[in-house]
Amino acid sequence: MAHETVLITGASSGIGRELAKCFAADGCCLVLVARRGSALESLAGELRKNHRVDARVVVADLAETEAPTRIMGQLQHHGLKVDVLVNNAGFGAQGRFTELPLERQLEMIQVNVTALTHLSRLLLPDMIKRGRGGILNVASTAAFQPGPYMAVYYASKAYVLSWSEALATELVGTGVVVTALCPGPTETAFADAARMKDSLLFKMSRMSARTVAEIGHRAFRQGRALAVPGLRNRMLAFCVRFSPRWMVRRVAATLNRGR
Repeated sequence: MAHETVLITGASSGIGRELAKCFAADGCCLVLVARRGSALESLAGELRKNHRVDARVVVADLAETEAPTRIMGQLQHHGLKVDVLVNNAGFGAQGRFTELPLERQLEMIQVNVTALTHLSRLLLPDMIKRGRGGILNVASTAAFQPGPYMAVYYASKAYVLSWSEALATELVGTGVVVTALCPGPTETAFADAARMKDSLLFKMSRMSARTVAEIGHRAFRQGRALAVPGLRNRMLAFCVRFSPRWMVRRVAATLNRGR
């Protein structure tokens, strides 16, 4: 682990920031990716000071189609080979599908789905050649059911979960691990950005970003394909399998709809 290079998207805050601290504690070299350069530089300085690791900053907006290619170009320019990719960047938006701006929803698909897939495809072949490393994808408990009033976000996370589990099986025996981390409501800036502060979902108890990150990091190190932090979240994800679909949709709609 001491010589691993870990690339983390959405590293400037929330779960991504806490995951960066977890991997820095392993002695890994960090490549921190996000839109906010000042926040990344602050985190990089903190990691260098506290853990004596190399931490590099790459400012990129994954809503831009060519961002993964540009990130790859910077890695190659500096001679960096990524051992672990953490696809954490993502966002949501609350509202009716027909009333939310189309551009915003297409950007959501670009960040949550397309960029995640693109970066993974660029970096995974070298991991397989080296016979080690892996991908940690931050999905959500939203992945387990449809989400009225957050339709695109829920669908994007369903993709992340399904794709992660399929890829994990494809890579058995290669030495490369894929883990999907599916947190429920978490103390991050997500609710503010998605305009969900007044929803019932985020009025329920929330886990800390630190706790979620530690659970995801541990699951990845253990080679587990799936991690759902928190007993309540695990129970809800399990119960969805046995509940009528109409009931699942109505409950999700009630939780997501703003008051």
